[in-house]
Amino acid sequence: MESRFARRAGVLFVLPFMVFPSFGLTGSVSPASSTTGSIAETARMQVARASHTSNLLPGGRVLIAGGFAGSGSENNPYRSTELYDPRTRSFQPTGNMTIGRAGHTATLLKNGKVLIAGGWTGRYDARRAAELYDPAIGMFTPTGNMVIERADNTAALLPDGRVLIAGGVDRNENALASAELYDPKTGTFTLTGDMTEARGVHTATVLRNGKVLIVGGGSGHYPSKTVYRSAELYDPATGKFTTTGPMTVGRHKHAAVLLASGRVLVVGGSDNRDWRGEYSSAEVYDPGTGAFSATGAMNTPRFKLPNAVVLLDNGKVLIAGGGSFAEVYDEKKASFSKAEGSLGSARFFASATVLPDGKTLITGGYADSESGLPATASTWIYQP
Repeated sequence: MESRFARRAGVLFVLPFMVFPSFGLTGSVSPASSTTGSIAETARMQVARASHTSNLLPGGRVLIAGGFAGSGSENNPYRSTELYDPRTRSFQPTGNMTIGRAGHTATLLKNGKVLIAGGWTGRYDARRAAELYDPAIGMFTPTGNMVIERADNTAALLPDGRVLIAGGVDRNENALASAELYDPKTGTFTLTGDMTEARGVHTATVLRNGKVLIVGGGSGHYPSKTVYRSAELYDPATGKFTTTGPMTVGRHKHAAVLLASGRVLVVGGSDNRDWRGEYSSAEVYDPGTGAFSATGAMNTPRFKLPNAVVLLDNGKVLIAGGGSFAEVYDEKKASFSKAEGSLGSARFFASATVLPDGKTLITGGYADSESGLPATASTWIYQP
């Protein structure tokens, strides 16, 4: 199995409205039980954040970077970052990023540094700028600029150590089909083949064969936004994208994770009604057949959770965002079960990171509309 450091990543940012009931596929659900583990609140972050990223660093600490204070504060994303130390169970500030970012990507490279790319530095200002965090010195330094400015893009660490940056939107929120590769050896970005669809707020998952599965997302502007069922594969050997799939339903603002079996679990998201169209449904992609099939439904509709779904060391999947409680997917049973404990409120654009001891750190996110959509500094530990 690949190392934990190669599995973790994050990203996404959108403007919310109101929460309404959703429509999703039905499936097998089960109540909370001790076999699904539990969550409990732990130390607070230095800053209340949503739409931030979290990365497990070599040595076991977690880098929390950027984000914003909640809906209405999108014009002022944070430069600040902090480190969580599992040994002391506390957060401490570390070096600031060169610019404030939300909806960016953060990728742990094979050399132990973290590549920060893209994101919003204001409501309509996507950036080409990229930077590197060096845990050895606790500082960020600029690296080569992306060829094209983008936010709501994805980043995927390829087996050869390069990073695929795909899609997203420009400063006018026009979806992009372009993709580019970052080479840590040269510190530069170069264009690669275009995707078959221009898409933002999609997901990218590296498969065991080294290809990258791109799923869903959307293009256009509300109220006529298009949300895709389509999926495609990037082949690093050819630098080209080809279609696969499609999903059973169109999804954006969803999450995807590589399962222990090598298949890919896709959960939640919404249709083109956004807050009015959240899904509780989930589906699984089989690389052997190139097809998606429905699996059991979650216990609650969820979206805006791309960085809050992680593969646990026991092979199950923790879903820790987009709802007021966490739940666990068991691939063998094709079902979701509630974890004990509460997040207090639905947490949108929260982040989750599996720690060296097998527990999971859940950080931040903003609350639902009934709470005025503020971000929180609260964090939780999930105990399997």
